[in-house]
Amino acid sequence: MRETVRQAARATAGLVMSAALAFGTIIFITVLLITATLTLAVVGAGLLPETVLLIRRIAGAKRNLVAQWTGKVIPEAYQPIEGPLRRRLRTAVRGPGTLGDFRWMICHYVYGFLGLLTAPLWLLGLPVDGVRQGLLGRSPLVLPLIGRLADLDAAWSTALLKPSPEALLAVRIEELTETRAGAIAAHGAELRRIERDLHDGTQARLVSLSMRIGIAKRAYERDPETALKLLEDAQSQAEEALTELRHVVRGIHPPILTDRGLAGAVRALAASSGLDVTVVVDGLEDGAQSGSRAPAAVEAAAYFVVAESLTNAAKHSGSERAEVRLVRNRGGLSVRVADEGQGGAGGTSQALGSGGEGGGSGLLGMQRRVAALDGTLLLTSPVGGPTVIEVELPCVW
Repeated sequence: MRETVRQAARATAGLVMSAALAFGTIIFITVLLITATLTLAVVGAGLLPETVLLIRRIAGAKRNLVAQWTGKVIPEAYQPIEGPLRRRLRTAVRGPGTLGDFRWMICHYVYGFLGLLTAPLWLLGLPVDGVRQGLLGRSPLVLPLIGRLADLDAAWSTALLKPSPEALLAVRIEELTETRAGAIAAHGAELRRIERDLHDGTQARLVSLSMRIGIAKRAYERDPETALKLLEDAQSQAEEALTELRHVVRGIHPPILTDRGLAGAVRALAASSGLDVTVVVDGLEDGAQSGSRAPAAVEAAAYFVVAESLTNAAKHSGSERAEVRLVRNRGGLSVRVADEGQGGAGGTSQALGSGGEGGGSGLLGMQRRVAALDGTLLLTSPVGGPTVIEVELPCVW
């Protein structure tokens, strides 16, 4: 009986909140009428976007109530209302989520007051179910009806507030547009970095090498020893230029990924990071076995996320230990990097390892790499630690 009462009380609380929300939406009719009147009169057109935003918040409150009862989140699919007034008006009126919210609000005026039925159910259910369960040992009959009312309210709300295919498509287009812009920015920053490395490093060494060889040629007949020394210096500079070229190539796609696979490459990173790094691998193998390997772009993104995260941990966290976890799942690849440092990584750009190329490195660079592959990146770094970076990269194995 105690569990029955507890469930009925929980359902009642949700229904009462829903009824209060429905009562608030009835009061909101006044705001709608004022907005409609002023919009038709043109002078109040600026109120329409704000009214739609308010309706979105009310619908969001209902989504939260349904999620608390069912444990399932009703997704939102709204286009942002921003920019000049004309664009905001167009989005507010034509946005695919606006019509759905209005339809829900009208229906909620009716079924939102299901909570009023809980009072007679409680008055009848306490004695009836008390006798049935307490004395006769039978299942309750009346109080579970309150839970069914809550289920009915949740089912109707889910059906009405669930985004339409048009709304989901519009939001998806916005996400892809932002992702493409981020990928283009990251690509541009990477090209500028490569150009700078080649111009400032390798090219300068090659120019110096050419000059030394020319001087050695002119000095060979009159001073062979000096020419030999210049040639030795030129050979050293050629080797340094080759080393820098390998470094540039490694920044584009690390050769170790091709040779040892992601798991082996990450273990090599861990060994050279300066931290005590534990590497946990689930479903991946070292080496170049194709059966357990993700696509090259996914491996490269995961590798650079781990490299950047370990570099930041070594520089800024103050921790001596870190953990890297690579997990192959049905939908793709999961990467988790955690350290036991001081945390607060989201507070400063330095802690995030930001670079000078407009976010070409650091957290923004990692986000762009991951977003370009339609992945997600989550940073958790409270003050005092720990710092955890979790990345999900979708791919087909």
